[in-house]
Amino acid sequence: MLYTQAHKNRLPTPEEALPGRDEPLFELPGTHTVLGTALAGPHPAGLEVADFALGCFWGAERRFYRAPGVWTTLVGYQGGLTPHPTYEEVCSGLTGHTETVRVVFDPDVVTYDDLLKVFWESHDPTQGHRQGNDVGTQYRSAIHTHSPRQQAAAEASRDAYQRVLEESGYSAITTEIRPAEGHTFYPAEGYHQQYLDKNPAGYCGLGGTGLTCPVGVARYAA
Repeated sequence: MLYTQAHKNRLPTPEEALPGRDEPLFELPGTHTVLGTALAGPHPAGLEVADFALGCFWGAERRFYRAPGVWTTLVGYQGGLTPHPTYEEVCSGLTGHTETVRVVFDPDVVTYDDLLKVFWESHDPTQGHRQGNDVGTQYRSAIHTHSPRQQAAAEASRDAYQRVLEESGYSAITTEIRPAEGHTFYPAEGYHQQYLDKNPAGYCGLGGTGLTCPVGVARYAA
């Protein structure tokens, strides 16, 4: 199918989506360059997993790996139709995936509500298929949950933050909140992992609303 700019502004149908492949085209690095932990596991017992999409994953990942209690982070693609996509395919708008950060964390040190606070305050969740100057479905806001408890907490935090946003004149939150089951997380290429640690002057397009989400506690440095 011929790619057009319009594909960046709407999700593809199953008929339009790129076919992908059965196996990834690349291998992941073994170790997180900042935390020194395994990128893709195995993970110690007792840790939990959370998936957040909030725009370009370079800056988003840095927000989360700076939070105490986060054991590792991994950027990838989620919520779309194409299995094992490449970055170029995701950028085409024909996979349906959004750029996502997988966060593996110790719930005894940082709670899921704390991570939700980082998520909501690190971007503008009312912008639909864009985040700042980054335009396209790959930059849409999303939370993929790993338990009914996470689903309930994500929805409650959305409703609480919506009231704060409305009081300041913002429109409705467009964040997708749905179970991760059935929405496979595909790790991104190695050069995307901890990109801003490897490239300190690299691009970070994140910009929040400046409003406080009334859940969790602040546990990160921008």
